[in-house]
Amino acid sequence: MRIVVAPDKFKDALDAQSVGDAIAAGVRSVDAEADISVVPMADGGEGTLGPAIHAGFTAVSASVTGPLGDPVDAAFALQGTTAIIELAAASGLSLVPARQRNALAATSRGTGELIAQALDRGVTSIILAVGGSASTDGGAGLISALGARLLDAAGQELPDGGGSLRNLASIDLTRLDRRIARTRFVLATDVDNGLLGPQGAASVFAPQKGATITEVAQLELGLTRFARMLAAERTGADFIDAPGAGAAGGVGFAALAVLDAVQRPGVDVVCEFTRLRAHLAGADLVITGEGSFDTQSLGGKTPVGVQQAAATLDIPVVAVCGRVTLSEAEWRAAGFSDCYAVLDRAPDRATSIRDTRTYLTEIGADIARSLTDTI
Repeated sequence: MRIVVAPDKFKDALDAQSVGDAIAAGVRSVDAEADISVVPMADGGEGTLGPAIHAGFTAVSASVTGPLGDPVDAAFALQGTTAIIELAAASGLSLVPARQRNALAATSRGTGELIAQALDRGVTSIILAVGGSASTDGGAGLISALGARLLDAAGQELPDGGGSLRNLASIDLTRLDRRIARTRFVLATDVDNGLLGPQGAASVFAPQKGATITEVAQLELGLTRFARMLAAERTGADFIDAPGAGAAGGVGFAALAVLDAVQRPGVDVVCEFTRLRAHLAGADLVITGEGSFDTQSLGGKTPVGVQQAAATLDIPVVAVCGRVTLSEAEWRAAGFSDCYAVLDRAPDRATSIRDTRTYLTEIGADIARSLTDTI
């Protein structure tokens, strides 16, 4: 049997490579002769750097401004003149302890600094993988790091963070890094939310970052002011309602409006740079999955992206996940031939996270036995 194991990370448990290795070990415990390729995947958000480096990109370390202003050690992936920048590495919510989260002050500045350092390396193509951000600043910090000046009524630069945007009086883009115009940007995201309104960055995502009801209203006000002024400054660059503009606290909006980025589903971008289709050639089975297999998964997360790629070659796909909230009818209708969940085996969620590797190895063995039974 030739098997391709192409999972996403299991958040709070294992990265994508470790998930794939555990499943592969289980398969080999039953079928030592199995030809297995592990291809770590992602959906364009947090965890994208790992698959990029596995695919041949080189990790470049960088010290940048963290979400709350303190320096953090981050990295981007480099191959030739292409860089992959993972926002979560510089501006991610995971970098801020729960008790220190500050939805009004958190900034995307560090991600802009990563872009600047990639440009210093001669990069002319940048994939901006967004998701998992701590900030809701509309990408104001990101463009400030690239030379934009956001000023209050007194002509002073605003403090970082979405909370200060309600005091925005003018935007000066005359000092914006000129290399941006010579660089192709791709906005890789797994959400299609617009910037404002009930489905926008503040209303939907800010509460997950610690924002109170009052703070959500303040952030919405600031984002509205920022977006309208930026649209006026960049004639014809009104991307407020564009799909993906609300991604990563509105960083998607800045990427579209200022960097002239092209928005693409993150999993499609990852499928390309991992050369997933080439790995699928001649495969008898594909195993994919992620931490939570739910209705959001069906909207373009990793499992569905992998399944769609495999479907073009008529290869059956099995889903392996931490937990599944979809009914069997739903995951079968999505094209999966079987589904295994760690939480179905563990006594509780804490144990499922702690012992994920062990359970995944067991699941890999069970998949191999099921294949043996059908031969």
